[in-house]
Amino acid sequence: PHIVHMIPPGAPGYREADGGAMVVSSPAEVDAFLRRIAPGEVATLHLLRAAIARHHGVAVACPVSTAIFANMAARAAEERRAMGEDLAGLAPWWRLLKKGGFLNDKAPGGGALQAELLAAEGVRTSLLRRKLAVFDFAERQAAAFLP
Repeated sequence: PHIVHMIPPGAPGYREADGGAMVVSSPAEVDAFLRRIAPGEVATLHLLRAAIARHHGVAVACPVSTAIFANMAARAAEERRAMGEDLAGLAPWWRLLKKGGFLNDKAPGGGALQAELLAAEGVRTSLLRRKLAVFDFAERQAAAFLP
């Protein structure tokens, strides 16, 4: 991980930093944080970024690199699953949701596979504004990521 110490106040895309420092995480670190989401729990990219930022004692984690690294972890996990590896040994990418608890259509296998894997853990999804979302998203947020 790399710490950027001078984020200008109000910088586009980094307003939450408010002039503080930002961490640019690493693929291995994002993978490790994904593994902290327990079965039956979910998190958003925003919660993931906040947990990484707290871990490094900075204001914010880079939104772009964190999203890219989460996508890399998801695709690597799905490649390993296709080769026969058990879900228990993989980074649980399916527990990472978009803002508002929506499933990610850009995830491996799309929202349908994500819904299937979540359902296997007892997490219900339903249509919300014509998109799949976790039914009880607010109650299922990953305890490991909450402040």
